[in-house]
Amino acid sequence: MKKIGFFIFSYFILLILTGCTKSENNQKEVKKMDMPQSYVNVENAKEIYFAGGCFWGIEKLFESIDGVLTAESGYANGKEEIVPDYEIVLRGDTGYRETVKVVYDPSKVTLEQLLTAFFYVIDPTVEKRQGNDIGDQYQTGVYFVDDESKSIVEKFVNEEKKKYKKFVVEIEPLSRFFLAEEYHQDYLYKNPNGYCHIVPKTFDEINDIIKDVPKSNNYVKPSDKELKNNLTDIQYNVTQNAGTERAFTGEYWDFFEKGIYVDITTGEPLFSSLDKYESSCGWPSFTAPISEENVTFKEDKSFGMDRTEVKSNSGDAHLGHVFYNDPESPNGVRYCINSASLKFIPYDEMEEKGYGHLLYIFE
Repeated sequence: MKKIGFFIFSYFILLILTGCTKSENNQKEVKKMDMPQSYVNVENAKEIYFAGGCFWGIEKLFESIDGVLTAESGYANGKEEIVPDYEIVLRGDTGYRETVKVVYDPSKVTLEQLLTAFFYVIDPTVEKRQGNDIGDQYQTGVYFVDDESKSIVEKFVNEEKKKYKKFVVEIEPLSRFFLAEEYHQDYLYKNPNGYCHIVPKTFDEINDIIKDVPKSNNYVKPSDKELKNNLTDIQYNVTQNAGTERAFTGEYWDFFEKGIYVDITTGEPLFSSLDKYESSCGWPSFTAPISEENVTFKEDKSFGMDRTEVKSNSGDAHLGHVFYNDPESPNGVRYCINSASLKFIPYDEMEEKGYGHLLYIFE
């Protein structure tokens, strides 16, 4: 009897330590209304991959966030010669991590908010373990698939590292990803009382926890030496000395291709071709910026005039002036901007140049 009792006790402990285990065959029927938000085809959707211990809890965490379109459990970044399944990954020598693929709408939730949620529930100081889950497959990591995400992740992580003496989260490009078996998908929705290393109330509170997370500013003003080396004389004079190009001479005054205009000094997005209109003034004219958060306004009384100067937020570059009651403007507002302050990014190149999150404005 003692041997049997000891066996049962040992088996129970094993279940706790191994974390993710195969689900029972007698799962309850899952109704559609009980399932997480289904994937919706959003043209500007982005993806990022998180490994944070057992993927059951990480999957539900991200499915609980407004703006996440879908979260799927799988295995990431293991040995190329191995095609993983749960039993193979459980061996702990494949290099594969239990990972959740997150597809999200960047117009509703930012990557910074997703990263905040991730680091809220993991311990970044322990290697190959989270909660009761111990093994190579439980190593934490963030895996990106494009340069824009890489830039945001690396900047966020550099700040996160300052909080700890030890930091062991993998930050790497995604090399490969395989979906996990169907019984792992939406596991905690199918099994509400199933094992999870995340405190359950977190799923209900996570949107409030991340709602005020600011978006990282990736548009840093270069040094004056760099500006002088990288800009033409007219570009430097306009952006740094508040100069003005002659009317009808700028590159974009009569240019109307589809795309966006960014700060020539930092790349910060400023204006869209959707808001550009034909003006007889001789300078590029816009009815509004893409976001007023990306521009600043300053009183300008130079040359005996009373005007409002417009500058870029991150680069503090002089752009031009804003005027009101303009009869040619569709809304009466004219952002009169120097071509020398701008760089045009064609619509077809926005994704590859890191502005894919703004494609939605053309929908």
